[in-house]
Amino acid sequence: MSPSPGTRRVAAVDCGTNSLRLLVADVGTAPDGTAVLRDVERRMRIVRLGEGVDATGEFAPGALHRTLAAVDEVDVLCREHGVGAADVRFVATSATRDVANRAVLVEGVRERLGVEPEVVSGEEEAALSFSGATRELRGRFAEPFCVVDLGGGSTELVLGGARVDSARSVDVGSVRLTERHFRSDPPGPAEVAAARADVDAALGSVAADVPLQRTRTLVGVAGTVTTLTAAALDLPGYDSARIHGAVLPVDVARAACERILAMPREQRAALPYLHPGRVDVIAAGALVWGAVLDRLAAASGVVHVVTSEHDILDGIAFSVAER
Repeated sequence: MSPSPGTRRVAAVDCGTNSLRLLVADVGTAPDGTAVLRDVERRMRIVRLGEGVDATGEFAPGALHRTLAAVDEVDVLCREHGVGAADVRFVATSATRDVANRAVLVEGVRERLGVEPEVVSGEEEAALSFSGATRELRGRFAEPFCVVDLGGGSTELVLGGARVDSARSVDVGSVRLTERHFRSDPPGPAEVAAARADVDAALGSVAADVPLQRTRTLVGVAGTVTTLTAAALDLPGYDSARIHGAVLPVDVARAACERILAMPREQRAALPYLHPGRVDVIAAGALVWGAVLDRLAAASGVVHVVTSEHDILDGIAFSVAER
């Protein structure tokens, strides 16, 4: 399929701690002059690039193999859709920031895609997530927004309206916390308490940089949040159309987090909306998201949370078209 008339076809790659995702999109201009995206293809592979990184400070050979195999798939899809190297942006986030052997991944991506992968800071990661999530929300929800991007290795909290006012990235995510704290099935009280203390300390440090009390609309993005939204909606399967744009009472979203956290692995694995690659880390993700909901509700008084499937991938795609 060729690009739509008057658009530019771009590819965005988000290489995270748990998953590698691709968005191929046609970027055009709306009548009011704003950029708009039309999806051509979205793909996601659970690669667990961050496996063991919190403990070792290095990528494991198996994690690199899985990730570079997914990059090979990205190369094939970009060629099929006619996206040249000049229109591809490959962004690597939390796990890649933390390792001593990142050069192995960087060289592998360069060889396969012909592009230079970018290891972005937590602040830039936050800004890209904010851009992707909020463009379609402006004028529909009260500002400022607080966008929370809950990943495998880190969580970003970003406050702003038409632009980012403040942001902070903290090293708590579903994979990192699982590896640090959870050994029992389901996690025992002492493990949960230790993980909560870790998350609470991280979120407590955010207040120095991000005035969370100014939040008028709370927005959650990325796979952990969308999965927990599916849980709150009790969906019979993962349904993007129902998840994207869902507005949930905070207490309903919070209750879903507690249910998932208390489930044994076998019960989680049977959930029809849960990707198999998230089964072992969704409990820690639920703990983080529940803590974020508590913190934002207490600080700002928000009573609802908006879920968006538009996130850093969309922000990366917009950035390619604008550079």
